Amino acid sequence: ALPRCGDPLAGSPSLTQSRHSLHLGDCVAALARYGRERRWDLALAAEWLRLARRHLGRITGHVGAEDVLDIIFRDFCIGK
Repeated sequence: ALPRCGDPLAGSPSLTQSRHSLHLGDCVAALARYGRERRWDLALAAEWLRLARRHLGRITGHVGAEDVLDIIFRDFCIGK
């Protein structure tokens, strides 16, 4: 029987959802900014690295506490 998803090691993976492509592009951009900033400002470089991880998490379905807090503060206006 043929595997349903194919061999992940053969060829380039294809992004079937446009949001995945957008998040991956944003991740690559954030990593590029990290690469430029890491020599000059470690705190700013760490922020770009955090944003890159966050974009990957949106593709993989990983939701962190920070994401939940962002939604709570955005949607429920707590503390305003």
